[in-house]
Amino acid sequence: MRFDSAGMQVLSREQCLFLLAHSAIGRVVFTDQALPAVQPVTFCLDGANIVMRTTAGSRLAVGTRDNVVAFEADDFDVALSAGWSVSAVGHARAAADPEEITRLGRLPLKIWTPGVSGHFIVMTTDRISGRRIPVPAL
Repeated sequence: MRFDSAGMQVLSREQCLFLLAHSAIGRVVFTDQALPAVQPVTFCLDGANIVMRTTAGSRLAVGTRDNVVAFEADDFDVALSAGWSVSAVGHARAAADPEEITRLGRLPLKIWTPGVSGHFIVMTTDRISGRRIPVPAL
């Protein structure tokens, strides 16, 4: 087990993907009109890829189309002063193949936003890193 200079556990790629697979909400970072934008999203993993769903003309769909984006998810327990954070950087693309869209539609991706259609954004996890703040010893 590795720790960084601040005493946080450095997570492996496998640990990062495991934590993402058990999360439902994250934040995607993209460019919107030449400025950085952050948007919370529901997501799920498809292998090592992050899958999000939106409407085709949304700000998210336009800003992520064939671009490098960042993604972050975390979970913290304030009472225990413990938690984790995972960040990823990769290429995002709109799913276009009808067979892929059908397959992605069967993923356990919860949708909270009304009016969301079958536009899927698929993001690779080319670079992924994470840290865990361990539960302090009593």
